[in-house]
Amino acid sequence: MRIRDTQAHDDVHVDLVPLIDVVLVLIIFFVITTTFEARSTLQLQLPKADGEPAQNSTQNLSVLINAEGHYFVGDHEVLRADADALKAALKAAAGDDRERPVLLRADARVPYQAVITAQDVLGQLGFRKIVIATTPGDPSAAVDNKPGATP
Repeated sequence: MRIRDTQAHDDVHVDLVPLIDVVLVLIIFFVITTTFEARSTLQLQLPKADGEPAQNSTQNLSVLINAEGHYFVGDHEVLRADADALKAALKAAAGDDRERPVLLRADARVPYQAVITAQDVLGQLGFRKIVIATTPGDPSAAVDNKPGATP
């Protein structure tokens, strides 16, 4: 006598649609809560200054000068460290827009001539809104600049 199993075997399967929905909600959550901040890939040690920070503008043209005196316009390195190469890179990056603010970020250890060269080239091209980036200084270390004051 043959005894049959009266229970039918159900096919077991995992429904992936709810799992995909949860994963997409998590992705959307992380994308929305992530802070998007423009960070430079170059590590600069900016000079210190006491003063109020300038208003941030998202349309700044950034010119970076690293400690060795190499120029970077936006995210692109200027291959030669001379005025003509910097001028060509600035013309390519800015086009005809000379009213665009320029953020000049120079390492504190950079040779001073590199900063002057960048300012000179920007002036020759007609840029008039030049902002030099600094880091906040220590207010307790400020020296009184009155005549006769000793540091």
